[in-house]
Amino acid sequence: MAAPRKAALGFIFLTLLLDVTGIGIIVPVVPALIRHLTGGSVSEAARVGGWLVFAFAVMQFLFSPVLGNLSDRFGRRPVLLLSLLGFGLDYLLVAFAPNIGWLFAGRLIAGVMGASFTTASAYIADISAPEERAQNFGMVGAAFGLGFILGPLVGGVLGKYGHQVPFLAAAGLTLLNVLYGYFVLPESLPLDKRRTFEWSRANPIGSLKLLRRYPVITGLVASLLLTYVAAHATQSTWSYYVIEKFKWDEAWVGYSLAALGLLVAVVQGLLIRRINPLLGPKRSVFLGMLLYAVGFVLFAFASKGWMMFAFLVPYCLGGIAGPALQGIISGQVPPNEQGELQGALTSLMSVTSIVGPPLMTNLFSYYTGPKAPIYFPGAPFVLGAVLILVSLLLLTRSLASYVVPAPQEAPTEPLVGAGH
Repeated sequence: MAAPRKAALGFIFLTLLLDVTGIGIIVPVVPALIRHLTGGSVSEAARVGGWLVFAFAVMQFLFSPVLGNLSDRFGRRPVLLLSLLGFGLDYLLVAFAPNIGWLFAGRLIAGVMGASFTTASAYIADISAPEERAQNFGMVGAAFGLGFILGPLVGGVLGKYGHQVPFLAAAGLTLLNVLYGYFVLPESLPLDKRRTFEWSRANPIGSLKLLRRYPVITGLVASLLLTYVAAHATQSTWSYYVIEKFKWDEAWVGYSLAALGLLVAVVQGLLIRRINPLLGPKRSVFLGMLLYAVGFVLFAFASKGWMMFAFLVPYCLGGIAGPALQGIISGQVPPNEQGELQGALTSLMSVTSIVGPPLMTNLFSYYTGPKAPIYFPGAPFVLGAVLILVSLLLLTRSLASYVVPAPQEAPTEPLVGAGH
């Protein structure tokens, strides 16, 4: 069954790649779009951008457990297709937004439907042996990386032709992805491993109860939360930071994000498959976290634009931590609860996206605004480094008794064809 499963991983990788490319296309032009609709400065645009992510995250927090549980009941494929369709409609709505209120409406819709990565992670867990999960989860990061090579480059170029054009391109790409998934992507969850849908487990609080049933997960979750919040120092402020400090235009923002994507793809798609087996999950997590912290500090104090490109190297090497940690967590949960687990983790990520973007963008806005005691646009990166160090302390305790599970055979159930 190795060949069909390898093909299925290829299908899910391409689906995620097209999804992330659509997201990447719009990133370079979001600051300019917000400034166009509000008439404000970069500092003010960053603050509004943080609240846009906040709106998305609130909806994702509420609805990701529902979609995760639906995928445990009806399979991964239909939920993934529904999620992608929602993103396509969001891009069309934002493309023709006449004011900032329409942007918020689009983000709310995307948050409700935003379960593509949740369902893809459950899909990967379905078809992976325990010792292969960390490497296979790395495919999610690799798709993210490649999508952010292609997307920002295309978005930076298309942005020169108007703010609407990148959003229309993203909509077209996402809707093509829906067609691809419908005709090509097979189902990964056999009928005998599905379970009934329960509303008590399909809500943010109910889904988090799953985490309490597994002691090792409970300890790791606090660390994961801090890491997700820290990540928003980069995710939520990068474009605003380089525009404010180095006066980059949309094209250079796109180039920098493409460089970020290239390095993420190399780390997640190539290096992690060698580093993780060599170091083991625990050492991979600790080394990756240290590199993240170093990267944040270097970003904060960069004095030249080219330094941002150079400092991406240690920051992206920190990416060996995520898949290893996700593999540890996934290994503690049985197959018929993987969708619920990934929904719960996505809900937790959404909680940090409720906190992280407003925290980081308002911190950036404050330290680049007229009332700041000092002008320091790198403040969010310093906070990110501090949060990562605290996360490391928590991981030291949580993983003290962790033992790598013995190798097991990969699942032998056949995949269900795309037409079923």
